[in-house]
Amino acid sequence: MSPSTLRRALTFSVLINLGVLTALGWQKLAANGLPMPSGAPTTLSRELQLSTSQLQRWHDAEAPFLAQLHASGADIQKHRDALIQAIFGPSVDHTLIDTAQTKIAELQSTQQRLVIEQLLRERKILDPEQRERLAQILVQQPVGPSGFERMHRE
Repeated sequence: MSPSTLRRALTFSVLINLGVLTALGWQKLAANGLPMPSGAPTTLSRELQLSTSQLQRWHDAEAPFLAQLHASGADIQKHRDALIQAIFGPSVDHTLIDTAQTKIAELQSTQQRLVIEQLLRERKILDPEQRERLAQILVQQPVGPSGFERMHRE
C-alpha cells in the first residue's frame, strides 16, 4: 500500500470513529437527564396543561436546574462509590467513611435547596389550578430528587 492510500484510509477511519463517538456522546447526554430542547412538551407539562408562553418559561427555568441536578447527582455518586469502597475495601478506613458520609450529606442538602428553588420558580409560572395539580403530583412521587428529575424529563 502506498503512503497516500494509507493516509487516506487512516483519515477515513478517524472520521468514522469520531462520528460514532459523537453519536454515542449525544445519546449519553440525552440519557443522563440533560435539559430537553426548549419548548418540547413533557409528560408533566402536558399534565399541567401549560400554555405556549408558560411552556417556554418552564423550559427556560428547567434547563439550568436539570443540569445542576445532574451534576450534583454525579458528585453524590462519586462520594457514594468512595464510601462503598471504604466500607468493603481490604481494610476499613473510618476516616474515609466519615469524610464521604459528611460530603454526601452536604451534597444532598445542596440538592434539596436546588429542588426547592426550582419549585418556587415553577410556582411563579403556574396559575392556582396548575399549582394545586403540581402539588398533588409531587405528593405522589417517591421521595428524593431522582423521582423529581425523572418526572421533568418524561
